Amino acid sequence: MRRRTLAVLGIIAAVSLVSLAGTSFAEDEESGWMTSYKEALDKAKAEKKPILADFTGSDWCGWCIKLKNEVFATDEFKKWATENVVLLEIDFPRRKPQNEELKKQNQELQRKFGIRGYPTIIFIDAEEKVLGKSGYLPGGPKNWIEDAGKKIKEAKG
Repeated sequence: MRRRTLAVLGIIAAVSLVSLAGTSFAEDEESGWMTSYKEALDKAKAEKKPILADFTGSDWCGWCIKLKNEVFATDEFKKWATENVVLLEIDFPRRKPQNEELKKQNQELQRKFGIRGYPTIIFIDAEEKVLGKSGYLPGGPKNWIEDAGKKIKEAKG
């Protein structure tokens, strides 16, 4: 009986992973983070906002996880982001499944923008011009938001 239960659980887990790996690009409605670069560009054009692209190793990079927990997960950041940027996550996980199309897009964006480490945050306008770069900064959401706002404002002139 125990073997059968384990086998059934294994099948359920495998089917779940295959389902997740096959998911298309989307916006996580709860967090607001998009995964499709093209859709983020379209949204940036429509809303006349820059893209905040987070190049991350979400399930293994300690500084990425720290940035997410200390800044991106806060209400202060979420409010600022909703008003000022289009959120785009470019993820390079080690354990979390991704479909091949998403992996390919993320690798192409990594090459295109010369990303060499994580976390790297780039601010991009709707014409794909890099407005500035950032990463993990100590001081919580207030410090991070202030720095990001300066970078965007300086780039726009």
